[in-house]
Amino acid sequence: MTSLAEDIVAQRLLIDLEPVVERELNRHIVQAKEWFPHEYIPWSIGQDFSGPLGGKEWTPDEQMFSEVARTSLIINLLTEDNLPSYHHEIAAIFGRDGAWGEWVGRWTAEEGRHGTAIRDYLVVTRAVDPIAMERARMLHMTEGFEAIHPGILAGLSYVSFQELATRVSHRNTGTATGDPIAEQLLARIALDENLHMVFYRNVLEAAFELTPDDTMVAVMQSVRDFAMPGHGIEGFTRKAVEIAVAGIYDLKQHRDEVIMPVLRKWRVFDRNDLGPVGEAARIELAELLADMDVNVDRFENRREALRKRLFGES
Repeated sequence: MTSLAEDIVAQRLLIDLEPVVERELNRHIVQAKEWFPHEYIPWSIGQDFSGPLGGKEWTPDEQMFSEVARTSLIINLLTEDNLPSYHHEIAAIFGRDGAWGEWVGRWTAEEGRHGTAIRDYLVVTRAVDPIAMERARMLHMTEGFEAIHPGILAGLSYVSFQELATRVSHRNTGTATGDPIAEQLLARIALDENLHMVFYRNVLEAAFELTPDDTMVAVMQSVRDFAMPGHGIEGFTRKAVEIAVAGIYDLKQHRDEVIMPVLRKWRVFDRNDLGPVGEAARIELAELLADMDVNVDRFENRREALRKRLFGES
């Protein structure tokens, strides 16, 4: 529960940021290119499944790609599937009025095609067990998603990192499949994710000018407590380790391709407008990054041993 004073501050921030949101929404609409998921699916190789249509029963020998590539595809799909929960979260934070509401609708519509396209691709190619995939979807969507930290600044800072992380994950998953069609599809989805990241990143940059201390706290907390939106997927921790060991999305990529580029854009270590609260958060952020450097080195030194243990490679 938030206090009346906190609600008033939040509403004031929404109002103050709305011109920036409108500007960024207009920029996004100009830059976003219309695309159609059905054009990226190899429909000609599809066939009916067993069931009411009496088609061919799926068998494990139809699986495609490496195990870790399939795992990453499923994780990415289930993450996209939870869109109704994400929509609820951002609509509750940003509202449905004015430019904020227009963005919520636009973002939701664009995100909605990602899960559709990945699922169509996997079903048509029969690359994974469709029954296991559907059961996993039911379980994950039933659990839903809830933001770790509530509030406007927390939401903006988290999605700035998360959208970029998702872009990296999609592109590298496509590469891991070795299939040009999957690569093309996931690269196209990644373009959407990058534009979404730019929107959120730019709005939070404006928030730094309005309330630098509170924004710095939100950024520090997002870095400290970051978890991908699919972290609630059954068996996620082990799957994430497998994906990291395979180089699809690991801590080094998280640091170098996600965290640091966004922090540099916000000039978090160059700002001279912080008060005591913001400065304390910045110091903690620096300590978190130093710990991350240590953990990156530790993981890189253990990668080959983990690979052998997980995948039985010699």
